Amino acid sequence: MDLKRKTKQRALWWAIFLSALTPFVLLMIAIVTQNLGADPAKEIVLELGTWAINFLWVTLAITPFRKMFGFNWMLPYRRMMGLYSFFYACLHLLSFATFIVGWDVKILLSELTQRPYAIVGFIAFLLLVPLAVTSTKSMQKRLKKHWLNLHKLVYPIALLSLLHIIWQIRSDFSEALMYGLMLAFLLGYRFFKRKTKKTNKREKAQKLKAANAR
Repeated sequence: MDLKRKTKQRALWWAIFLSALTPFVLLMIAIVTQNLGADPAKEIVLELGTWAINFLWVTLAITPFRKMFGFNWMLPYRRMMGLYSFFYACLHLLSFATFIVGWDVKILLSELTQRPYAIVGFIAFLLLVPLAVTSTKSMQKRLKKHWLNLHKLVYPIALLSLLHIIWQIRSDFSEALMYGLMLAFLLGYRFFKRKTKKTNKREKAQKLKAANAR
């Protein structure tokens, strides 16, 4: 790889990395300038949770976009997007514990065991933890086939995250509908490709069997 190409790739990496960090920086600026509206605590929690889900959806979108449009350059950044989702999810949970329940253990446990939206959200977070821990290349090599099976947890995590949104809705379903439609496409695409692959493999095996029988 020549130096010019390597420099471009490094510049792109930093551009994507800093772009993904921008929502956090803007939120910090809004906190410092006291520009978070009438309920700053709620706004902080919602903003961080929104970006955790946004980056989770972006992570899921990379494979379909790569296969549909040939955007192979996106693949190396899938891990980064997944880690950013975990980063914002951690901040979302910490801000909830800090600003909403004030680190009152009794209230926090009550929220996490009695409110459906909090239960599914916390389960989704717990499932994210092993994915973040095993996201390195060394862990991928160590786990081998088990790594792929483990990282399929991203699908139930996404479904739980969608439920986390839906169970907090009181009137406007438009945001949940948007996330739901996007997730339906991202998971539906994978299901369709997997089914097509199995069908093609079966047909190929049948043709080979028929050819050998002649």
